[in-house]
Amino acid sequence: PICAAFLFLGISYGFYICSKGFSPWYPFFTSALVFAGSMEFVLVTMLLSPFNPLYCFFMALMINSRHLFYGLSMLYKNTGLKKFYLIFGMCDESFAINCNTVIPEGIDKGYFMVCVNLLNQIYWVAGATIGGLLGNSLQINTKGLDFALVALFTAIFVSQWQSTENHTPAVLGIVIPLLCLVLIGPQSFIPPAMLLLLLVFITAYYKGGIKL
Repeated sequence: PICAAFLFLGISYGFYICSKGFSPWYPFFTSALVFAGSMEFVLVTMLLSPFNPLYCFFMALMINSRHLFYGLSMLYKNTGLKKFYLIFGMCDESFAINCNTVIPEGIDKGYFMVCVNLLNQIYWVAGATIGGLLGNSLQINTKGLDFALVALFTAIFVSQWQSTENHTPAVLGIVIPLLCLVLIGPQSFIPPAMLLLLLVFITAYYKGGIKL
């Protein structure tokens, strides 16, 4: 199931980045070296925009901040040098498998988790590469493909909304960026919005006002 999903999304990503004029090598290298799912879709916009490291930093932090909590719950004890790849290659699906699988006796836990991470990364890289090659070679009208990014984040938002009872963080995630958009403007509202969200969530967490 993960292979099917990753291939489909990866192909969509490959088509998307090539539709913006990038070489088919870009989806291969970005999927292999970045390997951050939805962040890779946002990366396309970043590559087409004036270089803004602060914007890139806060955007990547907010999109992938959940991995901080994944890492704290895993810790990867007694895995030696394998720990470095386990940290780099962790994604939602790999975390779910590695966290919940009861590994039989005699099987090295570190190697098991490395294989899970590696297989999932291979699925994603393969899908992105196929999409890049097809998108570059086939004469397909890709107008409107930008909607794939909107649809992806909409699906993630709806899934998160349905899976939690407390919708306050989700509401804040909409209201605060909208306020920053109105007050600051569309060109530079994202870094302040991301920073403000981060401060609000950290403060709420320590004061117990919002259960994140």
